Amino acid sequence: MYHVESLANGLTLATAPMPHMASVSVGLWVAVGGRHEPEPLNGVSHFIEHLLFKGTRRRSAEEISQAVEGMGGYLNAFTAEENTCFYAKARHDHFAVLLDVLTDMFLNATFAPVEIEKERGVIKEEVAMYLDQPAQHVQELLNATQWPGQALGRPLTGTEASVDALSRRHLLGYRRTHYHAANALLAVAGQFDPAAVRAAVTRVARHFRAGRRSPFAPVACQQAAPRVCLFTKATEQTQLALGIRTCSRHDERRFALRLLNVVLGENMSSRLFQVIREDSGLAYSVYSSLSYFDDVGDLVISAGLETANLDKVLRLIVRELRRLTERPPTAAELRRARDYVIGQIDLSLEGTENQMMWLGEQLLGYGRVIPPAEVKQRLLAVRAAEVRAAARDFFRPERLNLALVSPMKSARGLEEKLHRVTGR
Repeated sequence: MYHVESLANGLTLATAPMPHMASVSVGLWVAVGGRHEPEPLNGVSHFIEHLLFKGTRRRSAEEISQAVEGMGGYLNAFTAEENTCFYAKARHDHFAVLLDVLTDMFLNATFAPVEIEKERGVIKEEVAMYLDQPAQHVQELLNATQWPGQALGRPLTGTEASVDALSRRHLLGYRRTHYHAANALLAVAGQFDPAAVRAAVTRVARHFRAGRRSPFAPVACQQAAPRVCLFTKATEQTQLALGIRTCSRHDERRFALRLLNVVLGENMSSRLFQVIREDSGLAYSVYSSLSYFDDVGDLVISAGLETANLDKVLRLIVRELRRLTERPPTAAELRRARDYVIGQIDLSLEGTENQMMWLGEQLLGYGRVIPPAEVKQRLLAVRAAEVRAAARDFFRPERLNLALVSPMKSARGLEEKLHRVTGR
């Protein structure tokens, strides 16, 4: 059902026809994100993401949004560590408008000085908003602790100081270096005429400059023991984020790790949710999540809890990590985890936007679109012993990093608690 081709100047077109749908989703992806930024330009990808909405040679900022929203569609974007995506969705007969708006933004954004200064203020407000949200702030502290001195450890939004330091020359130079055909992907999913889509994209492709795929520096991991970062703040709760360095998206263990995460903390049936919330009543929010990058990855356990309960919650988390290294999950747990993941894949891919996201993430992450059926077969092949093996590989003291936003004044003794993940 997927079709991928590289056009003459290197621009990639990927399509997923869904003729039964009423909508079409179009994504213009750029294979550049926070990992590509040198430290002095921290936040530049996110700044450019904002500025592409602020006006082109043909449209004002208001006209950009009106062009899509005025026909019942919507327009959005996000910046990630390894890519940026601008996307729009509308009724299928409005494909031409969606393509025109997205490519106009990409090719013709003016970066007007007055708009740069206005958006600089907007982004600084966004930075401040995240710092005022302990559940968000703790994740940024964890990244800085887990990937110290590296691009993955810096906030995608940048800091107030780095955003202030970005000039129009920096922004235009970065766009000129990275926003070109070799880094670009147009992904289309939904109801459309394949020949018409190809013809329309071919016409606009000639306006994309040629270039070379942008590299980024690999992560350097030099850690021999757990690390703890405490940010003391007068909050009602302690926000906890325990990061565990795992594997890249290319590692074969990722399928076992995906099921391990479900067993551990991804949903309400998970061990952490049952033990910490249902059995003990120690937290309202507790969950685990996975992130994969080109060369590394992590599993993060997050919770918000009363500060007096921190020791109890950490002890329970460490106990569950150890249990997974000592004994494989039961057959029933593994079956439920597998059915959950496969069900989530099927449910998410019912929509045109998620199909478009699948195209972009797969092509930029793996260089090909991996069919969902192939992913599901790999998940079905995972055995309980492989889940335990993944836990033993990753749940080790030298892979653990803990961040806290808390009224606590000291984090003394917490590193030793993390050492106990291997029974010490």
